[in-house]
Amino acid sequence: MESLFTYVAPPTPCGYLPEQSWSLEYEYVGDLTAAEYEARMATGWRHFGRMLFHPACRHCRACRSLRIPAARFRPDRGQRRCWQLNHEDIRLEIGEPGVGKAKLKLYDRYHAFQSSHKGWPLHPAKDAESYCESFVRNPFAVQEWCYYLGRHLVAVGYVDDLPTSYSAIYFFYDPERRDRSLGTFNVLSILDRARRAGKEFVYLGYYVEGCRSMEYKVRFRPNQLLGLDGEWREFLS
Repeated sequence: MESLFTYVAPPTPCGYLPEQSWSLEYEYVGDLTAAEYEARMATGWRHFGRMLFHPACRHCRACRSLRIPAARFRPDRGQRRCWQLNHEDIRLEIGEPGVGKAKLKLYDRYHAFQSSHKGWPLHPAKDAESYCESFVRNPFAVQEWCYYLGRHLVAVGYVDDLPTSYSAIYFFYDPERRDRSLGTFNVLSILDRARRAGKEFVYLGYYVEGCRSMEYKVRFRPNQLLGLDGEWREFLS
């Protein structure tokens, strides 16, 4: 692993819990293997591109890493219904990350919708360079999952293929296809491939109790949370 620099951002209003402030510790890496990242991720770190990060908040510990034991996962009724609705109609293509007009447009439409309907901060339109920094330029191989309905790109996800696990990095979708619950379908697709590939876990990033955009993750059961003592424990089964 080649660490180029680290820093801790000053506290700012939290993007998950408005009454809190947050601060992230960042580490920019020039070189990092998938196995090295998997070890860091198991201790609560995440990444966008070459930037690793984890919460370093002084007065809040609400952000907790969550993972699902792939072989033990059992979908509930709603998840089974989502799978039946989508798995024959939606075409999934997995390849190397790239940037293009269709992805940028879809990303911006998704964030505009989340801002107006869920109160997310409204950011400027994503340009090709910033998109590449977040999703395309990685220190190890990352998969790009593109979902198509007919000829139309309706969702894009990024997934780490690690030695013993998959990790869902980020996912965005066409707001006009909300009726298909594509976020749920993406997680179900990752879990299905993880089971067939013999992966032990699927990591879903941070679970934040009280944040509507993050609480969906506990619906995939059984699941485990990373404790404040660094130990993983069963959460909801």
